[in-house]
Amino acid sequence: QVQLVESGGGLVQPGGSLRLSCAASGFTLDSYAVAWFRQAPGKERERVSCISGSTGITYTEDYKKGRFTTSRDGAKKTVYLQMNSLTPEDTAVYYCVRMVACSSRLIIGSWGQGTQVTVSS
Repeated sequence: QVQLVESGGGLVQPGGSLRLSCAASGFTLDSYAVAWFRQAPGKERERVSCISGSTGITYTEDYKKGRFTTSRDGAKKTVYLQMNSLTPEDTAVYYCVRMVACSSRLIIGSWGQGTQVTVSS
């Protein structure tokens, strides 16, 4: 059974850091692209970054570059999102999902429960 489970969210002060984890089961990370999305209250879900299955190349949305880094550990079957210099605007529920490709808008499967990130003093 294919499953992606997000974890690592929490409350952090502005300027702080968090590392989110996306634990995969039922498939190997080199077979599919995995993307991070987020949804803030009252806003549409937006993509944060993506890591290609076959190449491991990461793509980060322009406004996240320099602060967010995506990586993966194939042995642990986990994709990570390292977030630094967090601001209150980063407050959102963060999700990971498989994608047809990082260049595509098509996701595979359904959304999980996500992990809440709250940036506040």
